[in-house]
Amino acid sequence: MGKAAKSTRKFKASGQLKKTIEIRKKAQAHKKKIESRRGAKGKNKPAPVNSEDGTDNEEEGEPQQENGKKGGKSAKGMSVDDFLGADFMDEDGDDDEADGSDADDDEDLEDIPDDQSFASVDDLEDEGQAHMFELSKLAEQDPEFYKYLQENDRELLEFDPEGADQEDEGEDEDEEMGDAEDEKLPVLTLKLLRSWQKLLIEQRSLKVLRKLLIAFRSAARTEDEDQGAVWSIDNAEVYSKLVSTALRYTPVVLEHHAPYKTLANGKFKPPTQTTKQKTLSKLVLSYFYNIIHVLSQLTDNDTLTLAITESAKLLPYVITSRKAVKLYLKKCLELWSTADDHVRIAAFSAIRRLASSSDDSIMDMVLKGTYLELVRSCKSTTAHKLPFINLMKNCAAELFCIDHASSYQLAFGYIRQLAIHLRNSMKNKTKEAYKQVYNWQYVHCVDFWTLVLSKACNAQTFAERGGEESELKALVYPLVQVSLGAMKLVSNSRTYPFHIHISRSMLHLTQHTRTFIPLSPYLVPILTGTLSSSSKPKSSTLRPLEFDTNIRAPSQYLKTKVYTEGLVEEACFVLAEWLSSPSIQGSVAFPEIVVPVVVALRKGLKTAKSKSKGAGGKETGIVKNLVERIEESSRWVEQARKGLTFGPGKMGDVEAWEAEVKVANSPLGKYVGVQRKAREKKSRLVEKARKGEDEILDE
Repeated sequence: MGKAAKSTRKFKASGQLKKTIEIRKKAQAHKKKIESRRGAKGKNKPAPVNSEDGTDNEEEGEPQQENGKKGGKSAKGMSVDDFLGADFMDEDGDDDEADGSDADDDEDLEDIPDDQSFASVDDLEDEGQAHMFELSKLAEQDPEFYKYLQENDRELLEFDPEGADQEDEGEDEDEEMGDAEDEKLPVLTLKLLRSWQKLLIEQRSLKVLRKLLIAFRSAARTEDEDQGAVWSIDNAEVYSKLVSTALRYTPVVLEHHAPYKTLANGKFKPPTQTTKQKTLSKLVLSYFYNIIHVLSQLTDNDTLTLAITESAKLLPYVITSRKAVKLYLKKCLELWSTADDHVRIAAFSAIRRLASSSDDSIMDMVLKGTYLELVRSCKSTTAHKLPFINLMKNCAAELFCIDHASSYQLAFGYIRQLAIHLRNSMKNKTKEAYKQVYNWQYVHCVDFWTLVLSKACNAQTFAERGGEESELKALVYPLVQVSLGAMKLVSNSRTYPFHIHISRSMLHLTQHTRTFIPLSPYLVPILTGTLSSSSKPKSSTLRPLEFDTNIRAPSQYLKTKVYTEGLVEEACFVLAEWLSSPSIQGSVAFPEIVVPVVVALRKGLKTAKSKSKGAGGKETGIVKNLVERIEESSRWVEQARKGLTFGPGKMGDVEAWEAEVKVANSPLGKYVGVQRKAREKKSRLVEKARKGEDEILDE
């Protein structure tokens, strides 16, 4: 059939030929209809569109009559317009219908190659002004046809044939147009990538950026044969360099040409909708979809971290596309819950960046997705998963504390769900109903909301908000009621680990919000019940039960000495921490508060001694030591409040006195400090053993 320019062959190989032929034919038919309606051949005749070489085409009818025969014109030297006419391919062009131009942008961007959809980016460079001027002349001379092209064929208006010719400079245009050559793509090299990097840094060139992102799509969509790849990448080093170059340089160029606003509260707004921004938006959105696709393919943690970190910088440019935001959030949440530590942190930073959008609906989407991903990730808890779950809870708590007002409605709804589960279990009183509460998800949800409220309602946040109470403070009471009700639901030796977990969460809340939460009625029975056991604990070779990773004691541990000792030790430590918290130990009424606790514990110790088959010496020794520290702290407070001239009715003076109490200096505070250090040392030893490191901890 002859020879054709390489730009023509590349366009044919892109997969968009048939679609563009149909669109061009529609445009030509519409133009003929306009001419026939006007009826004038001279003064009202529309100006012809310039061809590639800058000369005017002949009248519309004559060339078509001359070249209407199949194969009547050689393909050699064809312009893009002549080739798009495709009279020699009429039998092929009738098979497919052209898609409507009003299709959703997000759907199109995932299917149309960037080199065909976003050629208009080149026109944003200074050297493309001549082409824009020619289009403006068309708008003046034939506004009706120009309006039609704007509505139905905007890609043709923005197509720059000169840019395609520049890419082919110095290449042989006399190569034969064989089928094998049509499929052969240019190979991307490191030298070419370095030249692109130089132009991007020195000139912030949008034309080079477009080429870079087209190459990035070729790398990202290598498995998609219908995407019309433009570059061939056959080297792992080139692939890695291309990915890192696109990720690092794209935000820099976009920030130069379309800067976005960052508000005083840290939130960001999308860039101003200018002509340049509208032209760039499709290219950026397509690139963003490619990044999301690449995130599923990358296996190297460093590259994955880089991709997440750099893609987060593009969020202001794609925040208006709800579909892109949802896909990106879903992928980041997946990495946040399953990847390695560095990738998890990078994914959370991206989620945090997304939550900084000024769009409130985006914030709701982020908070819901984060909480649900957390709930899904903590169905089970092991020594290996527990650090990751704690990391996720702390990260999610930070998100919920960004905007207290926005978080209130979601927090209220999710705490209400916990209350509904508890109510159903209290009504049905069956084994299956109890499992709705006595499970790891319930424990971690209670602990998570404890972290949120502790962070939102502490003294530091109160000062940062200018003395204004947080909207989330109203949720402290319902959360405490739900938690205490869960501990009341079932109370036996096997469920005591669950009670200790909930008590720890409540302890954290009372320490940070100075809220009085009565935990002694739930912890003291664990101690007294164990001390007054009618049967002697059985000796066992079982290893000590890990209370951090168990909410229900296995049946083989029940009534064993190793479980009894561990249970008493855990309950005593939690009770001591509660009594030494600022809201209890720092209270002027501490001696009166601890009277019921001391009386109950002393009674339990007396019962244990009177029974020959009672608890062993270690359990009674731990409880007795705690009782002595409590009584010493009681006398310490009595000594400190001697000589006070105000009564309980003067709350201002009472609060001022309590604020000056140094809780850490009390006997109970010192006791808890020593116990905490011993537990931390033991925890480090266990962690070393778990990781296979030295099992002996250096002193």
